[in-house]
Amino acid sequence: MADQAAPATAREWHLAARPQGWPVPADFALVEAPVRTPGPGEILVRNAYLSVDPYMRGRMNDVKSYVPPFQLGEPMDGGAVGYVVASAAEGFAPGDAVLHGLGWREYATVDARRAVKVDPSVPLSAYLGVLGMTGLTAYAGLLAVAGLKEGDRVFVSGAAGAVGSMVGQIARLKGAALVVGSAGSPEKVARLVDDYGFDAAFNYKDAPVAEQLAKAAPDGIDVYFDNVGGEHLEAAIGALTPHGRAVLCGAIAQYNETSAPVAPRNLALVIGKRLRLEGMLVGDHAALQPQFVAEVGGWLQDGALRNEETVVDGFEHTAQAFLDLLRGVNTGKMVVRLDG
Repeated sequence: MADQAAPATAREWHLAARPQGWPVPADFALVEAPVRTPGPGEILVRNAYLSVDPYMRGRMNDVKSYVPPFQLGEPMDGGAVGYVVASAAEGFAPGDAVLHGLGWREYATVDARRAVKVDPSVPLSAYLGVLGMTGLTAYAGLLAVAGLKEGDRVFVSGAAGAVGSMVGQIARLKGAALVVGSAGSPEKVARLVDDYGFDAAFNYKDAPVAEQLAKAAPDGIDVYFDNVGGEHLEAAIGALTPHGRAVLCGAIAQYNETSAPVAPRNLALVIGKRLRLEGMLVGDHAALQPQFVAEVGGWLQDGALRNEETVVDGFEHTAQAFLDLLRGVNTGKMVVRLDG
């Protein structure tokens, strides 16, 4: 897809203040900034879709982590996919569709070594979700970290989100004996069973998680994929069978808390049950990318795996889309579609 010449200026989102607890709109600023002509080895990209993800909340705090924090008064970043407008890099030409990491802006001048050409015959937003970081997180976490085996009983928290919905479907396709998910509304619970093929699902707001999980998986679980933390992790530790495995992928229940978490309080069970609780970062599993794209792409093509997105239209709504993500408004991957 060719593009017109880039404008002299374009909009980008800056972090205006570090959130105290839950972020609010005033923590973000929409800024007009110059569009920089690419230098040697760089490309200029008009972004078509932007990703908003839970991990971005942690980058808003000025603390040391596995990725540097966002800087106040500077553009934020994240996954994005769009079209090359101008290129000063070998192998990239105007009109190429590319995936890169400089989201939260309309136009991005990108080091070509940090951009990957993608097939434009596939809906571009898929590269931010089912065929991108969130899809690989689900695939690698379940298969490489948890070591899923045929016949395992699996519990997924945050199961209607981008990662969780993939985890449940992959577990089913790989022969899990039972797949249980939790979500935060009756509509999401119904979608987990009716659309994603979960065997059982429950609304974690209806009753204690441990109580509902015991009903859904009376014989316990072998694998827990954690996107939530807190009460969910405590319940899973209680339900895991001896030598069970938990993948600690996210803890969205705690991202906006200003006090110490109250759960899990039953970590002593990890000893007697000989459980394995392992944190994961998707960047550690880049070597799985070809296998992941081939297998998941095949499932998508033949309809075995369902990809659902919540698409927010308009760059000016990016910050609100992120705030809505933290509140669980989305089903599947949350992406922002830019105008034009």
